[in-house]
This record gives sequence, C-alpha cells and structure tokens, in this order.
Amino acid sequence: MVEEIKKSAEQKMQKSLESLRADLAKVRTGRAHAGLLDHVMVEYYGSYVAVNQVANVNLGDARTINVQPYEKNMIAKVEKAIRDSDLGLNPATNGDLIRVPMPMLTEERRRDLTKIVRTEGEGAKVAIRNVRRDANDALKKLVKDKTISEDDEHRAQDEVQKMTDKAVAEVDKLLQQKETDLMAV
Repeated sequence: MVEEIKKSAEQKMQKSLESLRADLAKVRTGRAHAGLLDHVMVEYYGSYVAVNQVANVNLGDARTINVQPYEKNMIAKVEKAIRDSDLGLNPATNGDLIRVPMPMLTEERRRDLTKIVRTEGEGAKVAIRNVRRDANDALKKLVKDKTISEDDEHRAQDEVQKMTDKAVAEVDKLLQQKETDLMAV
C-alpha cells in the first residue's frame, strides 16, 4: 500500500513537470510558432474550446501566425479571444484570414513574459504540493485503519517530502532556463 501511494505521487509530480514544460514552450522567445495559441479558448456554440479546434493555425512567416477559422461566423470570436489572451498579441483580419504578427520583444515585454513564466512555475509548485498533501493524507488514513505503523508512516512521509523537494528543484531549474532564454537579446 505504501509503495503504491509513493509511486502514484511520483507519477503525478512528473505529470505536473511535463505540464509545466508544455506551458513554458508556449511562452515565446521572439519567434512565432503555431503552438503559441494552443491555450487560447474561444466560445463555440456555448462551450469554450481551443483555437486550434475551430480554426487552422499555421505560420505565415517567421514573425506571423495565420489563423483561418473553419466557419465564417467564428472570425470575430477567434480574433477577440486572441486579443483578450494574456499573450499581448494584436491580430488583424484580412477577409477570412486572421494574421497575428509577433511584436518585437521589448525589455518591458520580456519582463512581462518573465512574470507569466514565474506564475506558471508557481502553479506547478502548488500542484506538486497538492500531490504531497494527498499522499500524506492517504498515509494517515492507513495509520488510522491500522494497516501500517506510525514509524512506517513517518518514513514514507519523509520519502514523499524528498520527492517533492526534487520536483520543486526541477521546477526552479526549468524557470531559470526559460527566464535566461527570455532575457537574452
């Protein structure tokens, strides 16, 4: 039982790290890439879906993303969703094609992106700590049910804490790398 709890906690922490890596990949460092708009949500018949579900997203050139909605009535909604996102983009509609130019990264914009990166990192740390809390609660339940001894619980909690520390250190390392990339001119 204890090993299952520890293994489950470790897997969940790894998923949190993978999610952070994916989120950090979306934060641009000056060049356009289609994955940048993956987390932008658009209202589509009463529910919110990702832009790439309602439109064809591809690169026009190194500094422009082209978005072509599958339905004409979605053009304004997609444009508004991109404009309202926290990416600081200003899309322009040209017929049934939305062009999203990538502005040059100013010092101020780099600092804003660094703040976004730190927020993503803090979210990952919170997720990792929640996994730790859930694992510790499961261990306490085993003690309460008299399945394991308190000594076993303490040893397992120490191991879960070590996994947590390792995962948080990895988050810090990823954040440091991304911030270095962002601040490089």
